[in-house]
Amino acid sequence: MNVKLDTKEKFTVITPEEAEITANMTEELQQLLDSYKTKQIPHLVVNFYQVKNIDDASLQMIIQQQKEFYNDNNSFVICGLNETIIKTIETKDCLDVMNITPTESEAWDIVQMEEIERELLKDFDNN
Repeated sequence: MNVKLDTKEKFTVITPEEAEITANMTEELQQLLDSYKTKQIPHLVVNFYQVKNIDDASLQMIIQQQKEFYNDNNSFVICGLNETIIKTIETKDCLDVMNITPTESEAWDIVQMEEIERELLKDFDNN
């Protein structure tokens, strides 16, 4: 699976360079996402603007990954989804639990806001 990685100060952007993410790509994508859980900057933006279709197994894995990132107090934002993928997510009643933005720029904003929120909550918890 071909992906473009763009590391920023507070997060990494992963952009799959495939028109379709199939079931046989799921494990490779999962391993890539898992590898960021232990990095110094574990926050991710996954940009699907080049992806036209995604297999159900891959979609379920991405939903699970997003839950795991947030359970570990890390950001995981998805952007650039086309209408076909959004409709697939809607049919699975998962749209409300996923952090999705239309553009990469908006995803960056979400990650930065969540970082500020984490810092404020940490300060609040320490008092």
